Amino acid sequence: MYITKYWGNFIGGTDDSLTLAELLAEMKKEEISVSEILAAFEMDKLNGDFRDPGICIERTDAAGWQVLIYYAIDLISDLAALMLECKMSGYVDLQEIDSDLEEGGRVRITASEEDNALINRTLADFAENPTAYDLKEMMTPEDLQTLANLCGQIREELYG
Repeated sequence: MYITKYWGNFIGGTDDSLTLAELLAEMKKEEISVSEILAAFEMDKLNGDFRDPGICIERTDAAGWQVLIYYAIDLISDLAALMLECKMSGYVDLQEIDSDLEEGGRVRITASEEDNALINRTLADFAENPTAYDLKEMMTPEDLQTLANLCGQIREELYG
């Protein structure tokens, strides 16, 4: 997996990461757009403001359970890493990102121009202003800066 250098601790290592992986598996599609993913969590209603949404980001899964995304930037950074995996490998193997998934498979995440602009802009903003995001409540300043640096690196690889 190309994104191994990113995936597993700050990116891909949170409860939000598992929630994203579960959504992708539950959708049972070979190709899923960034817009579909954001809409599934109603993050499309945030109008690109992922700093401190002030609302609970949630969805109801196939079993009827409410699942939460605790920090919008977690989902965006994970999604960007998965987009990079698709750019480099053509797809994401869901079993590689979450070995506990009962159903796996390969998924290709696609992005429109608008989706790419949103992800690019959000990664750039977080890389430059990590303390403006609500995630600062849960991380040390050093760890927050490490995550911001990783997001900057992913952004560079995705968008040059």
